[in-house]
Amino acid sequence: MIPETPSVRPRVGLFATCLVDLFRPSVGFSAAKLIEDAGCEVHVPMAQTCCGQPAYNSGDRKDARDLAIQVIELFEGYDYVVVPSGSCGAMLKHHYPEIFKGDVKWEERCRRFSDKVFELVSFLTDIRGMTAVEARLSGSVTYHDSCSGLRELGVQKQPRKLLASVEGLELKEMAGSDVCCGFGGTFCVKYSDISGTIVGKKTATIEATGADMLLAGDMGCLMNMAGKLKREGSKVEVRHVAEVLAGMTDTAPIAGTGK
Repeated sequence: MIPETPSVRPRVGLFATCLVDLFRPSVGFSAAKLIEDAGCEVHVPMAQTCCGQPAYNSGDRKDARDLAIQVIELFEGYDYVVVPSGSCGAMLKHHYPEIFKGDVKWEERCRRFSDKVFELVSFLTDIRGMTAVEARLSGSVTYHDSCSGLRELGVQKQPRKLLASVEGLELKEMAGSDVCCGFGGTFCVKYSDISGTIVGKKTATIEATGADMLLAGDMGCLMNMAGKLKREGSKVEVRHVAEVLAGMTDTAPIAGTGK
């Protein structure tokens, strides 16, 4: 449910992210539905590619800059740019301006672009004023606050606000919901032993809730936790929060987790 909106629908460019495109397209479809439900016109530029975060975090500023330019040129014509990922959203909103700081040609252009970038659920609630969704889920869920969404974009209350409106859903908060799951992009590859220990502690807190399903807003974190839960033989399903909010849970859970 959203307040009355003007007759002209805002044009939203959906930045789908690599992981959604390659591993979980259902998240992209769910995001598109939610954005349309919020009274917007959704566009998904086919030429979009990586946001450049792996290169940026690895110190490859040239390739990160080239990818950033590609993204800005492709999306700057929309009223908003919405991302179903706190991690990629933070890259576009906060780290692109760092890349172009002091660049006479690109600094101001990048600032105008970054000002209209929003994480999906934050966009729905904070920008479009959505207070509820028309979805149903019979069962209990627990929610993991992914690091980038929480610490860089302030996403915490927003998903819980909309989840509270899902008919039949019970939210069971886990201890340390804001504690890292151990993914960290290339961190989980470079420091696999440390990452494995961290995610093991996280799955223990997930199991302790007794929830049927784990939700979060970042595919990287979800895939990391889902993989560990599956290896442990857990019955907890893992899904992106957008799938539940959109009422699109017909696809198998991430990594085939669950019963």
